[in-house]
Amino acid sequence: MDIKERVRQQAGGYYRQGDYYCSEAIIRTIRDEFQLNVPDEVIAMASGFPVGMGGSGCTCGALVGGIMALGLFFGRSEPGSKKVDLAMALSKELYDYFIAQHKSTCCRVLTKGMELGSPVHMEQCIAFTGEMAAKATEIIERELAKATQT
Repeated sequence: MDIKERVRQQAGGYYRQGDYYCSEAIIRTIRDEFQLNVPDEVIAMASGFPVGMGGSGCTCGALVGGIMALGLFFGRSEPGSKKVDLAMALSKELYDYFIAQHKSTCCRVLTKGMELGSPVHMEQCIAFTGEMAAKATEIIERELAKATQT
C-alpha cells in the first residue's frame, strides 16, 4: 500500500471510529505518517474547523485540515519570509482540486438534505477526510521531491 492510500485509510479511520473529526484526523495522520516533531497542540488547533467552521456550515473542515497540513511543511514561521508564497500556492492548488471534485467548499452545500450524523453524512465526511489527507500527501511528497532535486 502506498503512502497516499495509507494516509487516506488512517485519516478516514480516525473519523469513522469517532477518534477525531475531519480536520483533526488529517493533522494527526500527516504528523504521524511523516514523523513530524510537532506537539499534540497542533491537532488541537484543528478542533474548531469541523462541520464547516465550528458547526456553522461554512468551509469544509477536511479542506481546512488539508491546508493546515500543507502549512506544517511549507508555511512560514518568521515574519516577512517568502515561504508564504509557496504555502499559498499549494493551498490554492488543494482548494482548486476540491472545487473541481465537489463544486463547492461550503459544508451546508455539500451536506444539503443530509441529517447531521446520519450514515450518509458520516460516509461522505469520512470520504472527504481521506481524500483531502491523500491529496495533501501527494502535494507534500511532490514538493519535498522537488526540494531534494535542487
